[in-house]
Amino acid sequence: MCLIAWNWQPASPTPLLLIANRDEFYARPTLPLNWWEEAPILAGRDLHAGGTWLGVSRDGRLAALTNYRDPAHMRANAPSRGELVSTFLQTQHSATDYLANLVKHAADYNPFNLLVFDGQSLMGLESRHAKVITLKPGLGAVSNADFLTPWPKLTGLKDGLQALLIQDHPRDEDLMALLHNPHPADDARLPATGISLELERALSAAFVSLPNYGTRACSVIRFEVNQIHFQEQAFDAQGHIGTRKFTLPWGLQTG
Repeated sequence: MCLIAWNWQPASPTPLLLIANRDEFYARPTLPLNWWEEAPILAGRDLHAGGTWLGVSRDGRLAALTNYRDPAHMRANAPSRGELVSTFLQTQHSATDYLANLVKHAADYNPFNLLVFDGQSLMGLESRHAKVITLKPGLGAVSNADFLTPWPKLTGLKDGLQALLIQDHPRDEDLMALLHNPHPADDARLPATGISLELERALSAAFVSLPNYGTRACSVIRFEVNQIHFQEQAFDAQGHIGTRKFTLPWGLQTG
């Protein structure tokens, strides 16, 4: 997952609304959004390493992951970061306890940001700093840098989500339109992450489209009073290849 924005309003009819894009090489084998046979997880699946980038569980947990862009410190033999998402979705530990344990081992992985929701608390972990964050109600976002780092694609998505939230119940198609934005940022606003200017420019769009790499999934997740709605649009190098929608029962945990 490379771009996530959310609105966390625990006292509202939609306690958590999350939208996200996953960018990946087109050649990396992936299963679309579905229930996993061996675990109570609703998520897409990375067939290369077996984990996932974004998912929910039958008991109303959520986890999402972005890689931190730092090509100089990537290790080919590091364990898959996608397992951090699927492990949280299967545990009964609170978000606080899960991240407190994970932070001790975060350096074993290539750099990442992990967002977790246990039905009560929304929290994040920045692995580079071994830093656990309790996220306050309101709008938030993360891309391939630390939480809320104002990269153009992050601020654009966050601002677009804020504009839509003026409506009582923004439509999924309008939320997806934010994720489909193909426009790169001006060069003067680009971050410097150790890659070429041409690649930095291409990756600055919310929706990435390169010959061998691009946005593979656009997702909208709504935690409502009694239900969770999860929609995923899947893409390959030729374009949109399918949409999947699931609804499951849920109730906000209190106390």
